[in-house]
Amino acid sequence: MKNSPETLFFDDFTAAHLNRDVWNVEVTGKIYNNEQQAYIDSPETVYISHSEADCNGALVLQAHYRPGFSTPQGAPFDFVSGRVHTRGKFTFRYGRVSARLKTPAVSGVWPAFWVLGNGGEWPACGEIDIMEAVGEPDWVSAAAHGPNYSGEAGLVNKKYFQPPDSIAEWHIYTAECTPEKLLFFVDDELIYRITRPMVTFFGPWVFNSEKFLILNLALGGTYPYKTNGIHQPYYGLPSPAVQEIQNNHVRFLVDWVKITTL
Repeated sequence: MKNSPETLFFDDFTAAHLNRDVWNVEVTGKIYNNEQQAYIDSPETVYISHSEADCNGALVLQAHYRPGFSTPQGAPFDFVSGRVHTRGKFTFRYGRVSARLKTPAVSGVWPAFWVLGNGGEWPACGEIDIMEAVGEPDWVSAAAHGPNYSGEAGLVNKKYFQPPDSIAEWHIYTAECTPEKLLFFVDDELIYRITRPMVTFFGPWVFNSEKFLILNLALGGTYPYKTNGIHQPYYGLPSPAVQEIQNNHVRFLVDWVKITTL
């Protein structure tokens, strides 16, 4: 008889504040993917809400318009946002990784739920993208990146929602990480399977190391740009999105995150 799965990690964000024993809040240093936001550690951009519908508490990553903002390194940005991760506080090797998420259906807004290998330079450390969206209401993507299959050459697939369903509703996004394959699910529907032979056709399998969790809300950048083709007013971020951010409407909600053994 198969044993019941063991819970390795769980946070339902019902406490008054983010649990900093397991979560770090990112502060922007180097910028990647031509993203248009700086990440800051602020209750404006990373906070717990107990007033969201259909959940008892939620982590909120919220974007704000802050023209003229400067990072500690002196880099200028017009937007700030939130990113949290468990690096140095919690890692796992294999298991079923899930989160219940609600993402903004705003073109050019790029929320993500993903994991990175704990050690080495990217992409040799291995990246598993459990959920990414760029604001188009009818799809999310899942992907894996490693040596010779990274960036635009990454292994990727999309899940398309049927109206009236959309990314703006609550959904459970999951990846099962095993020594030989990665399985991706949306609301328990299998949407993508990546096997070791699929990966080793391009490069080494790099997904057997310890991994840490990341949740972030990026704005603009390469992935949105290659979808919407927007140059102005910001790279990958059109004017309607800027207005939504200015109106404080762009939020990425996380009801819970859970990791169990398989």
